[in-house]
Amino acid sequence: MPELPEVETVRRGLQPVLEGARLVKVEARRPDLRFPFPERFSERLAGKTVTALGRRAKYLTMHIENGPVLICHLGMSGSFRVEAAGSNDIPGTFHHERSKSAAHDHVVFDVASPKDERSRIIFNDPRRFGFMLFAEGAPDTHPMLAGLGVEPTGNALDGALLASLLDGRRSPLKAALLDQRLIAGLGNIYVAEALWRAGLSPLREAGSIAGPAKKAKEQSGRLAEAIRSVIADAIAAGGSSLRDYVQADGSLGYFQHSFAVYDREGEPCPKPGCRGHIERIVQSGRSTFYCRTCQR
Repeated sequence: MPELPEVETVRRGLQPVLEGARLVKVEARRPDLRFPFPERFSERLAGKTVTALGRRAKYLTMHIENGPVLICHLGMSGSFRVEAAGSNDIPGTFHHERSKSAAHDHVVFDVASPKDERSRIIFNDPRRFGFMLFAEGAPDTHPMLAGLGVEPTGNALDGALLASLLDGRRSPLKAALLDQRLIAGLGNIYVAEALWRAGLSPLREAGSIAGPAKKAKEQSGRLAEAIRSVIADAIAAGGSSLRDYVQADGSLGYFQHSFAVYDREGEPCPKPGCRGHIERIVQSGRSTFYCRTCQR
């Protein structure tokens, strides 16, 4: 499942083509993906201008002039690609081959820029776990977005806020960080990487870094900084380039070359001076990678 950096990379790839553009034609080539398309899906979008392309957690939000907000989720294998008018070439190179079969091209947006330059944006999803839904009011009130926690980008997530979110929680620290009601958009990969950067064990009690003691404050501040930095680094690198993830231009990101612990079971810990090795354990049915020597 694409994580927040992958979705943000897709948003940035689509933004120059979509924002300010007119949706000349919208074609849904099947009645549903994970969920049925909204009623009059194509009709309500065609002819409208896209005023903004945003992101909330792992969701894309397309704001439409005098229309609904389109909420998009990539699911497990969904991707957008941008094709310039008169060309079927997809810029970028593939690290892992992606489906380009028309059988999986489920939604096609024909768009025109303010200068009437034509482009086509295609949503391809072989597994059809992605979806597109309308939010009739403020998108944060939609059931898919309501109740999501703070974004792990920018400076909003600091040590004090993180401590307040974790205060009194007895669940493992990793499990608490994956709770979307607390922090929106954090996934398995980047939680593992952030915990390693912060030197904190995924197994420790979440509330242990939320107390008034100086050590707890230092730990919560260190973890907040690690979360923000790992997300920022992944966005800058274009995402993690997992098997089913592709950027909007058809290319794959390469942040996986910078993973310190994720999927590196048995390798020496890369932290300077640490003589430990990366271990893999299972928490709540998901793989956790960490170094028990330097993560306490």
